[in-house]
Amino acid sequence: MKKYIVILFDGMADYPDSAGNTPMKEACKPVTDALAAAGETGLCRTVPAGMKPGSDVANLSVMGYDPAIYYTGRSPLEALSIGAAMSEADVSYRCNLVTLSEGNDFEKRIMLDYSAGEIKSEEASELIAYLTENLSADGARLYAGVSYRHCLILKNGETGAELTPPHDITGKAVGPYLPKGANSVLLNEITKRSIELLKNHPVNAERIKRGQKPANSVWFWGEGRKPALKSFYSLHGKKGAVISAVDLLKGIAKAADLQAPDVPGATGTINSNFDGKAEAAIKALAANDFVYVHLEAPDECGHQGDYDGKRRSIELIDKKIVAPIVDYLRENDIPFRLAVLPDHATPVSLKTHTSDPVPYLIYDSEQSLPGSDAFNEETAKNTGNFLKSGTELLKKLLCE
Repeated sequence: MKKYIVILFDGMADYPDSAGNTPMKEACKPVTDALAAAGETGLCRTVPAGMKPGSDVANLSVMGYDPAIYYTGRSPLEALSIGAAMSEADVSYRCNLVTLSEGNDFEKRIMLDYSAGEIKSEEASELIAYLTENLSADGARLYAGVSYRHCLILKNGETGAELTPPHDITGKAVGPYLPKGANSVLLNEITKRSIELLKNHPVNAERIKRGQKPANSVWFWGEGRKPALKSFYSLHGKKGAVISAVDLLKGIAKAADLQAPDVPGATGTINSNFDGKAEAAIKALAANDFVYVHLEAPDECGHQGDYDGKRRSIELIDKKIVAPIVDYLRENDIPFRLAVLPDHATPVSLKTHTSDPVPYLIYDSEQSLPGSDAFNEETAKNTGNFLKSGTELLKKLLCE
């Protein structure tokens, strides 16, 4: 039986530098480039017009769910993965542990790091537990997630707050970007209180001794209400699984009734357990028709403005994810169709997401096409192939 795979390099696409290069163009990725040489490449608009280019919107689109119909916010999807109980009247917020500069004037503090130095989950969980014990806010509860990514559930809350992702304001004073509108007084009070509670916590004291950034504040964004997706099987008639380190993708998987196995050591960074994710994907392929493998590392490097890290992350994914999956399928004579693409661009020059159409690749093991010599932004554009949405790409992959 034919297998269908999406390998998503989160944030891989980029803008060319003065020499015309991008991390994707310069990366040594022989397996992916070989697939492009015998497959179809082009550009795909994964973010609908008028919607923000978040990984939530873009991944929903690529997984076949029109965001205009199904999107209710980012944090509720993450909350579903974490196991945070929500009713239809509740509001969920993404809660980052971040590093702010020191200073008595809260609004003048600088957003130094949206991930608190990619804090480990064990340290983060201890900090979130401490905040939960010591913050008194009626109807509000924190839930620990992975690394710096957590959530706050507000019972019977309103939506409509003006919120800014912390990765969009790196190096800027936080004052102009603090929550405004619905529930903003409460959110700002919790943020200020978190600074007082976290500044002398032993976890942060040890991080500072090691030369690491302290997680000295929380930051709220990505509000939304409880999601309601139709099952992937009911839409496409295929059993599936999602392999990812991040709660957003695991939450989408749970909402869509897809398997979402945990992979020990999978962090969503360039230091993730790529071998373990490949093994999990291969195991999932043995039991399912469709597997969606999500790799966060290129996006993280893009947010950090790390060109070389982004290039290396692409190379690692080609070697440790694409190669073993393709080898497994070929060695076992399993026919397959495979798509490779980013969900959105995260240019290192901007350190944030854009809505630009992204390069895509679709390869069919039973059909050889006159493809492109390499897979990158330029070669994909030059084909003239264009897909209007991520849902169109998924239908094309599944031959619907």
